[in-house]
Amino acid sequence: MGSSNPSSGAVPKEEEEDEEMANGDAAEADGSPSDGSGSPDSSAPPPFSDGEKVLAFHGPLIYEAKIQKAEVLDGQWKFFVHYLGWNKNWDEWVVADRLLKHTKENIQKQEELAKESQVQEKSKSRSSQKPSKTDVKPEKEDAKNQGSKGKKRKSMPPSEEKEKEKKPQESPLMLQFPLTLKKQLVDDAEFVTQLGKLVKLPRSPNVDDILKKYLEHRTKKDGMINESISEILKGLRCYFDKALPVLLLYNKERAQYNDMVKEDVSPSTIYGAEHLLRLFVKLPELLSQVNMEEEALTKLQQRLLDFLKFMQKNQSLFFLSSYDTSKGAVKSE
Repeated sequence: MGSSNPSSGAVPKEEEEDEEMANGDAAEADGSPSDGSGSPDSSAPPPFSDGEKVLAFHGPLIYEAKIQKAEVLDGQWKFFVHYLGWNKNWDEWVVADRLLKHTKENIQKQEELAKESQVQEKSKSRSSQKPSKTDVKPEKEDAKNQGSKGKKRKSMPPSEEKEKEKKPQESPLMLQFPLTLKKQLVDDAEFVTQLGKLVKLPRSPNVDDILKKYLEHRTKKDGMINESISEILKGLRCYFDKALPVLLLYNKERAQYNDMVKEDVSPSTIYGAEHLLRLFVKLPELLSQVNMEEEALTKLQQRLLDFLKFMQKNQSLFFLSSYDTSKGAVKSE
């Protein structure tokens, strides 16, 4: 996959990202190296250029990233990268061995690693019992040392040092996003934070419509109304309405939210699939605070993955292909 074994890391977001989604843009970082200096040797140009879209190893997986700057540090080229679609707090300096050119061949490697990681996680969840609170930290440390086990898609690439500092409570819930929905998340972030485009509101279908369509889909497929599914969908709606203004908005979307969502208006009747998908990124973190039996958690995970597949199957129907550039992006009545 690369010319070296990358250091192990976790995948999306900790408390800083909550603050970023609520209070600030996922803008490109402008950090500087912490030590060393020097000018690139003109006879040895950098293998990657500023602004280039690349694939970056972090832990056992590969992510899309963008080169922010390149400098010679300690006698070698190092690159400051921003992981596309993720909080800028995870921007970091990496060596060339951590990077790959953005080619079809390397994208295929990225997909293969993601599949291998998913298989390993499923195998691990079947063979191990739910860890106690005292077991979580050692298992996490062990996974870092081995560097071969798949990581959850819950936290996004921080540096090893940052992760050791934070040590958030891990959720046993694992959600593997279909690749087309991962791209949807990346495009969503770029539209809003880099191009200044917003989702035109109110959306149709809205979140309530999508949840209703999924219930109809499952009822038809199962031949009966499944009460457990109905309860899960009610829970998703509740989480969405509560989390949207706190966790799911970029700063550029806040004025639009204030215009559209009044006291008696539910966000799930205004927003659509674009913001609902953001909720699924946050769910493992939110549900880490909920005490659930392992069997119930496994069933919930299966239902949520099935819902993501339903969204993927109806992606062209549920998601916008382009966002609006007009100020406020609100539909005229």
